[in-house]
Amino acid sequence: MSDSPPSEQEADGPALPAAAFAPLADPVFRTLWVVWFTANVCMSMNDVAAAWLMTSLTTSPVMVALVQTAATLPVFLLGLPSGALADILDRRRYFVVTQFWVAATALLLCLAIVSDAINPTLLLLLVFANGIGLAMRWPVYSAIVPGLVPRVQLPAALALNGLAMNASRIAGPVLAGALIAGAGTAWVFVVNAVLSVIAGFLILRWKTVEEPSALPGERFLGAMRVGVQYVRQSAAMRAVLVRVMNFFGQSTALIALLPLVARGMHGGSAGTYTLLFASLGFGAILSVFMLPHMRHRRTRDELIRDGSVVQAAAMVAAGFAPNVYVAVPVMVVAGIAWLTVANSISIAAQLALPNWVRARGMSTFQVALMGGAGAGAALWGQVAALTDVRTSLAVAAVTGVAVLWLTRGYKVEGGAEEDLTPSQSWKAPVTALPVEPDAGPVMTTIEYRIDPARADEFRAVMQESRRSRLRQGALSWELFRDTNDPGRYLEYFVDESWVEHLRRFDRVTAADVALRARRLAFHLGEQPPVVTRYIAEPVRHG
Repeated sequence: MSDSPPSEQEADGPALPAAAFAPLADPVFRTLWVVWFTANVCMSMNDVAAAWLMTSLTTSPVMVALVQTAATLPVFLLGLPSGALADILDRRRYFVVTQFWVAATALLLCLAIVSDAINPTLLLLLVFANGIGLAMRWPVYSAIVPGLVPRVQLPAALALNGLAMNASRIAGPVLAGALIAGAGTAWVFVVNAVLSVIAGFLILRWKTVEEPSALPGERFLGAMRVGVQYVRQSAAMRAVLVRVMNFFGQSTALIALLPLVARGMHGGSAGTYTLLFASLGFGAILSVFMLPHMRHRRTRDELIRDGSVVQAAAMVAAGFAPNVYVAVPVMVVAGIAWLTVANSISIAAQLALPNWVRARGMSTFQVALMGGAGAGAALWGQVAALTDVRTSLAVAAVTGVAVLWLTRGYKVEGGAEEDLTPSQSWKAPVTALPVEPDAGPVMTTIEYRIDPARADEFRAVMQESRRSRLRQGALSWELFRDTNDPGRYLEYFVDESWVEHLRRFDRVTAADVALRARRLAFHLGEQPPVVTRYIAEPVRHG
């Protein structure tokens, strides 16, 4: 069962469909959801128009294929940097900048087309520039959403985001196709720019409450290091990354080979491909209505397992479908399974991240997702080239299910869920002498006196403490035992600088407070453990 009790709406079966749309009752979420939908429509329009434009500029299949590469490559190059920026800058302003960036690249594309200056190389460069805006936008939006809705509504909010993405994959190509046929390709980019600017101004209307901090902002490279370190030390995030890479590495075979599946059917054409792709999107949209029921009855791990198996079976069925009458319902089922799994993994990622590192964590999630999808597309395309489309889809399905079974120990809901609610329980230390913010490294030692008979229990708790200290940015951590006194232990950890040490007190969560209480439960004596902080002293070597 789920680790948190269902809400009153979720408890009653008939009210569950209404719960799927509950987040839209909040005006701020509703506005930003409209922005997200608009942004994804623009992205789909841009992809269709750029690919079509390339076919009019060159007959080279390589150049046409590179359009998709240019659109997605920024995610790999800028995933972590964009997440770090979204965590250390004002998220609202950063989100606005991403929208205006996309609008600017769309206008440049339009001007290049109108002035007849466009060529394959310039088109790829501008598509890459547009992809930079998309790579910057996704982490910041992912970080904003959990702060807009109550925790119990987060699954529904993320499902609505999935609905927006899948609906945009239908609306975007349809709108782009109509504009290309009726007015010309340049007008697609004009509409893209206008919609992006409107979305940017909608974001500017959103009034946020600044959380004041006496500390200077994080440095860019340091923020990236801490973000990677947090993910490495989080068992929940490691499980999420394994799940997302496996699922998208498997499921992308159907997306990548769908044009060939459509062409291989009796009477297959471009219209067949469009119908199958739209059926997949319709299934994903339909799942939004079904997810509250499914989440009420199954854990996230069960939804990921069952959805992955169903998607794999639907993928094989679509590959062997003799006509669209069989393929369309199968694609709807595949879409339902696809969004069910994707939503469950995304929820697990969001719940595994505190707010201060959320954008960095979600950017890592994005890189893993795109990496799995990109590698899967290349792999299953090569298998199809060596064998055939049906064999490739069957091998992809079997491989995905096999890896799912082999990695069954990675649970996104393993154990009790940590409460990552911010806490102000710990006060920053007061020093006898002033300390410069950049002074350091800083070594903190904590001396415990415990009952030697409970040493194994103490070490288990300290192992959790190690992960907690490292997640918060410590450079190193160790636990030492006194050779002359078996009940005396010394914990030490090192922070990069004094200001980085002080950030710990801003990053404390309810889970950290609970873990500290468990550590102190082992300590003997009336006085608390002795905490000592040391600043590295510059000493000339040689």
